[in-house]
Amino acid sequence: MTTSTADTRKLYQQVATSVAAGIAAGRYTVGARLPSERDLAEEFGVSRPTVREAMIALEIRGLVEARPGSGIYVTEVQATGPAPELDIGAFELTEARRLFEGEACALAASAITDEELAELEVVLAQMVGENTLATAIGEHADRRFHTLIAQATRNSAIVMVVENLWDLRYRSPLCAAMLAKARQVGVRPLIEDHREILDALAKRDPKAARAAMHSHLGRVIDGLLTATEMDALARTRSDVEARRQELARRSAI
Repeated sequence: MTTSTADTRKLYQQVATSVAAGIAAGRYTVGARLPSERDLAEEFGVSRPTVREAMIALEIRGLVEARPGSGIYVTEVQATGPAPELDIGAFELTEARRLFEGEACALAASAITDEELAELEVVLAQMVGENTLATAIGEHADRRFHTLIAQATRNSAIVMVVENLWDLRYRSPLCAAMLAKARQVGVRPLIEDHREILDALAKRDPKAARAAMHSHLGRVIDGLLTATEMDALARTRSDVEARRQELARRSAI
C-alpha cells in the first residue's frame, strides 16, 4: 500500500480498500484465508490495531469472515472502490474520550455537589448489575456515570462533547462492531476504576480526578487491545497445530 500524503482516508480504510482490491483482482479468492495480522501489518506498514479495524470493516461489508481459532477468510468478491466511511473505531474514540473526559473530570471535581456525588453512587451500583448483561446495549449506567460528571462541570459545551462521543459508540458501525467483539470475550465497564474516579471527585481533588479518568480510559484501551488480540492468538495456535499435524504426516511416510 502506498502511503501518499494525498490520501486523506484513515489508515484502516486504506488497508481495507487495498485488501478489497486484492480480493477483486483474484489475489485472495473466495474461501481463501488472508495473511496473518502480523503479516498484513508489515505489508502495509501500519499497526496491528489498524489491521484489526480494517478486517472488521471488511466483515461489515460482507467481504470476509472471522472463523474462531482459524483466521480471516474471503467470503465474497465485490467491485473495487473506496471503502465506505465507517466513522471511527473504538481505539480512536476511546483516545478522544481520554483527552476530553480527563479534563472534564478535573473541572467537575472543583464544582460537583453532594447531591451529584450521591447520584453517582446510585449509578455505580446500577453499573454492577448491568455488567451481567450479554450486550453493550446494557451499558446505560456507564454512559450515565460519565455524562453526570460532564454535567457537574456546569459547562453545556463540555456536556455536548461528552454526550456526542458516547453516541458515536452506537452510530459508528465499526466502533459498535469492535465493542461488541470486546464484550463477547468478557470486557465490561471497570467498577473499581469508576470507584476511584468517584472517590477523587468526593475529595474535590482535580489532579486526582484527572489521573483517575486517564487511568480508567487507558485500561479501556488495553482491554480492547486484549480482546481483539484473542482472535489473532487463536489463529496462531491453529497455525502451529496445523504445522504439527503436517510434520507428523510427513514423518509417517
